[in-house]
Amino acid sequence: MEYELLNSIDSPQDLKKLPIEKLSQLADELRDFMTQSISQTGGHLASNLGIIELTIAMHYVFDFKADKLLWDVGHQCYAHKILTGRREMFSKLRQKDGLSGFPLPAESEYDQFSVGHAGTAIPTALGLATACQSLGTDEKIVSLVGDASIVNGVSFEALNNLGLLKRQMLIVLNDNSMAIDVTKGAVAEFLSKVRLSHTYEDMRKTTSRILEHLPVVGKKVENALENIKKTFRMAITRSRLFESLNIPYFGPVDGHDIASLVQLFEALANLDTPAILHVYTKKGKGFTPADDDPTRFHSTGPFEINGQKKTSSAKKTFTDAFGDCIAAIGEKDERVTTITAAMSDGCGLVKFREKFPDRYYDIGIAESIAVDIAAGQAKLGLKPVVCIYSTFLQRGYDQIFQEVSLQNLPVIFCIDRAGLVGSDGPTHHGLMDIGFMRMMPNMVLIAPANEKELISAMEFAVSSNSPVAIRYPKDFVSDGEYDLPQFAEPFAKGRSVTLKNGSGNIAIVAYGSMVIEALKAAEILESDNIDVSVINARFAKPIDEKIISLIASGSSIITVEDHGKSAGFGSAVFEAAASAGCDCAKLITLGIGDEFIEADSRSGQMERVGISAEKIAAAVREKYQD
Repeated sequence: MEYELLNSIDSPQDLKKLPIEKLSQLADELRDFMTQSISQTGGHLASNLGIIELTIAMHYVFDFKADKLLWDVGHQCYAHKILTGRREMFSKLRQKDGLSGFPLPAESEYDQFSVGHAGTAIPTALGLATACQSLGTDEKIVSLVGDASIVNGVSFEALNNLGLLKRQMLIVLNDNSMAIDVTKGAVAEFLSKVRLSHTYEDMRKTTSRILEHLPVVGKKVENALENIKKTFRMAITRSRLFESLNIPYFGPVDGHDIASLVQLFEALANLDTPAILHVYTKKGKGFTPADDDPTRFHSTGPFEINGQKKTSSAKKTFTDAFGDCIAAIGEKDERVTTITAAMSDGCGLVKFREKFPDRYYDIGIAESIAVDIAAGQAKLGLKPVVCIYSTFLQRGYDQIFQEVSLQNLPVIFCIDRAGLVGSDGPTHHGLMDIGFMRMMPNMVLIAPANEKELISAMEFAVSSNSPVAIRYPKDFVSDGEYDLPQFAEPFAKGRSVTLKNGSGNIAIVAYGSMVIEALKAAEILESDNIDVSVINARFAKPIDEKIISLIASGSSIITVEDHGKSAGFGSAVFEAAASAGCDCAKLITLGIGDEFIEADSRSGQMERVGISAEKIAAAVREKYQD
């Protein structure tokens, strides 16, 4: 496709020069450009295809250099980035030194916050709006939130506090019935009923009535809403969820009708009160494979334009291995349940969900209640397995403390995407879970090195009478590469496994997936005639006393972890050694420093932070020379 209009758009100011009748053509060009580009780089495709008209209309009406646009989650900001001067960078989407897949203020003045978690757009918009109210400034505040994010706890907390505002703040509810998978919960069912009760013609009439009755200067919004209600038999039923919170509600309207959206935004921009515009969009619109299967194309690697994924490795991932493992455990033990926060596919629970639908719980984007539900189940003797990405489990910190740790309940936390995650960048790295979990009394922390150990770790956790956290990365398992018999040894609380006995007094003590890197490093070092021991720690809490005894005997120890060094595994070893009165001068910890790690391949990030096999070997050489 020739991008006649898109090639002329380098800023929203260029967009505003187009006549309204040309905006649909621009949307078609944007949709094709985005599909073609993401087919090469990978990225969040389906949600971005669905929000193109909405994004164009917002930028056509508002001036987001002065006005403020807040994105929820942020992965659906691609059209926004293209329209705000970043089109030429799109070929390096989510790559090293390239374009972030999320809003990033360092990239553009049009981005307010760097975000990758749900629920933040309404509360941060409320913060900006209250600041504007206090400062007496008049910029417009727009918060774009998905139907899956509006059910998040902090979203509702913000809605509950909109009464603090006596000025404009527009919440655009982008309703496509989808998170990564179909949106769950009572609010989702309510929105679904509203969606199904309206034809396309109904939405056109709704738009017309809203525009007809929206207040002009000197006319109160309350009067306008009453007039709108009188024109619709079902209006009170339709809007009761938000009006019960005293929030003016407008909609539902068609999120792909650009001309009408422009008119609506022009009218709603002048309200002197917070309001919600409920917009229907189609996730994956315009690209048939994504339209047919938006879950698969939520976040995708490179693919052929016919919808087929490009040839990729058939190697098994840790997530795949967990999915097989939890389904097998579910067969053996009827007490086992699984709980996830809108991450069934991402956390490998599809097989378990299909086999045991009555023991599978998807509670939507609400990680904190996932933990509390698990606590309740564990209290009555079940074995709940909470499956959440490391970065999102941070949102359940208080619940882990009070409802699980304090009660010493045997909840199992399966922490996916632990460590460096590659292209999603700093909002999605899992670099804090060891730190915030190991400070919890009663908590046991495990990290398997491969699939065999993942199975053993799960068996240990299910048999445990205390809470257990098992972390594993967004990476491939490596059983075939290093099929050592020690990996088959059952897990015993606080016991490490020695994989290689070196002739010297240097030991690499690795945690989780870093064990494989440590074994590779040992092979590299053999060419330098440096013979090191390799110890698979298995546990970050409790630490094996055998590791401490090596330090006490004067051995040089190098710990390696895919986690922040602060409060991580190496820190735990250091603390235990210091408490035992050891001289820790010969202890080195390798991990991620006090920084945020930008997007790159996972291997590139590991090299950069010094935990690749080559960098581990280099650290050993330096220690050996000492």
